[in-house]
Amino acid sequence: MPEADAGRGREQEQTRLQEQARFRESDRKGGPGHTVLMALAFAVPVTKLAYTVGSGDAVRDVLVGMEPANWPDVLLGMVITDPLLGSVLAVVVSRVVFALFAARGAVPVGGGRVRSLQRLGLTAVTPIAVGVVDACFFGPWWGLGTGLAAFALRQGLIEEYRTGRRRPHRSHGGEAHRDTGYRPPGRLRRAVGVEQWAALVLTVVVLPVLFFASALDGQSWTSIVTCRVTSGAGTAEDRLIELSRKGNGVVGWNLDAGQISNGLDCTAEESRFVREPWWRG
Repeated sequence: MPEADAGRGREQEQTRLQEQARFRESDRKGGPGHTVLMALAFAVPVTKLAYTVGSGDAVRDVLVGMEPANWPDVLLGMVITDPLLGSVLAVVVSRVVFALFAARGAVPVGGGRVRSLQRLGLTAVTPIAVGVVDACFFGPWWGLGTGLAAFALRQGLIEEYRTGRRRPHRSHGGEAHRDTGYRPPGRLRRAVGVEQWAALVLTVVVLPVLFFASALDGQSWTSIVTCRVTSGAGTAEDRLIELSRKGNGVVGWNLDAGQISNGLDCTAEESRFVREPWWRG
């Protein structure tokens, strides 16, 4: 019996160490949010362009007309014009950044008032920052909700580092610290589990759905302007999706001619709709 108990103990310890190694590797890369964000950053802007202006040559012409330095404008334009998308993205980015720093030992795990204040400050600083940014774009209520959500969806990581279930990654390969002896109450453990599932669903389900909904909503990612355009067929007043400013004119995608055009004497339009959303087509 003692040998059997010892064998089970070794297996449990090995399982625990493997779990910690998996957590460390995941957190060191920012968790699943890092992978999702990278995939969305590549796929969503191209999807937005393809649905808005047309696929193939049209997408290539728009990307060339925008110039490489302006390519991120597609993603930025989507985020700052959609309050729900911008707020969810802020919460996910906040958690990914926190996971990266926590995996490098930024979360104080000891007891005492000083350590508690350090944890509180570390936990609150980024949510406050994203809340302020969100409030500047979308209003105070969006900012408050975003800040509170970002703060709440990092408590699970805090508790797991405090208990020693997760341990910071160290370049020298050693263990960062031993079991702290801290054991949260059962109710808190259940709340932590709910928080982690909520963060996972928000990252791998809600955020991609919101991004692709925005990509297929038929709206331009930037301003639509009406300009005087001169071509071989003469001069006309055409609608352009503004790609860049050149001197006193605009370089844009000509919605009437289906090509890149230079426009002068441009006036902005109120609506950014180019076509019907994909789900209505």
